[in-house]
Amino acid sequence: MGLTATQKIVASHSGREHVAVGETVTVKVDLAMSNDMTSPLAVKQFRSAGARKVFDATKICIVAGRHMPFRDEAFGKSVDGVREWCSEHGIANFYADMEGMDHALVPDLGFIRPGMLICNADSHACTYGALGAWGLAMGSTDMAYIYAFGETWVRVPETIRVRYVGRPAKYVTSKDYVLATERALTVDGARYKTLEFCGPALDDLSVDERFTIANMGIEMGAKSSFMAPDRKVADYLASRTDVPYEAVWSDEDAEFERTLDIDIGELGPVLAKPHSPDNVVPVDEVKGVRVTQVCIGTCTNGRLIDLQQALEIMRGRKVAKGVRLIVTPATAIIMRQAEELGLIDEFRAIGAQINPPGCGPCTGWHQGVLGDDDICVATHNRNFPGRMGSPKAQIYLSSPYVAAAAAIAGVITSPEAIAP
Repeated sequence: MGLTATQKIVASHSGREHVAVGETVTVKVDLAMSNDMTSPLAVKQFRSAGARKVFDATKICIVAGRHMPFRDEAFGKSVDGVREWCSEHGIANFYADMEGMDHALVPDLGFIRPGMLICNADSHACTYGALGAWGLAMGSTDMAYIYAFGETWVRVPETIRVRYVGRPAKYVTSKDYVLATERALTVDGARYKTLEFCGPALDDLSVDERFTIANMGIEMGAKSSFMAPDRKVADYLASRTDVPYEAVWSDEDAEFERTLDIDIGELGPVLAKPHSPDNVVPVDEVKGVRVTQVCIGTCTNGRLIDLQQALEIMRGRKVAKGVRLIVTPATAIIMRQAEELGLIDEFRAIGAQINPPGCGPCTGWHQGVLGDDDICVATHNRNFPGRMGSPKAQIYLSSPYVAAAAAIAGVITSPEAIAP
């Protein structure tokens, strides 16, 4: 019996030729990461345990500016403490100067490559699976240990294969792909498993579009996401890094726990209703619902293609009265690209507020927190009660097309209904 890509990556990082599903093994970590919310506790635990040096300063990356400008003095001081710790240990890859979101920034810098095993003290580490890597979400205490020793333990998970077939209709995006998967698997249907996404409908997507799908693996309980690296991935990396890598693929006779086929050709634009990412319905089922805020951005849909898709619907129009449109590019790199292409000026002319690159209001910290009576359509990854502020607020998750249509119409509506 052949091996899944997950088994191959775990085996290669545990010094073995083969590992079986269900085994618990110790693995070496290629890249260890944390952010502005998780790094302070990791550093505190590192010090309290008596650790005196990191395992390898070149294999640590901390992106601590996801919520800049910081909302209060305490947040700023905690990040300053992490900055000092990085300087003390010679960690050069420290980013806390408005560079934006780690899940978009680090791949764009060429730090994520096929076959790597990455640990990040953030639940959306699964995003890196779009590049054929294996990203694991860790707690801050676990990350403190990894910073000291460069290893962790993992139970070799089962793999669920999700195969996308068919040709998408207009206005059906990778966000619709993954929301349809959420509906099929539910929020815990892939608990502690790898979700391996494949199929001809996936192959047609750009790497940036694939990130959206990999990112939301955790919303189904997955341990990680994985996509077999292809020519598009090779081209993406060639423009960002010359570091060699060894890509892995699942064997043809690998054993999957199950295979889920999703026919994209039968899918129209969808969204997730409050208060769960798997509460997914066709947009037309909830059309006419009043909207007070629309958010486009974050680590799920804050890349250049997401901004471009939104403007396909909104270009030359105005945001509906009573709607706040907030656009949050994922990184400063994406912000600069959007500025150079004139996209930021277009958004401003439409009536949008442009946030600094980063998380924006997704986690309910700042830059667009919701009140009791708010109804928000967002391209984010979670819509649990209180996620973006008040637990009474209503959050719908959608693609940039659907979000843009809501911003212009003032109510939830299909992109086709108001397309230029």
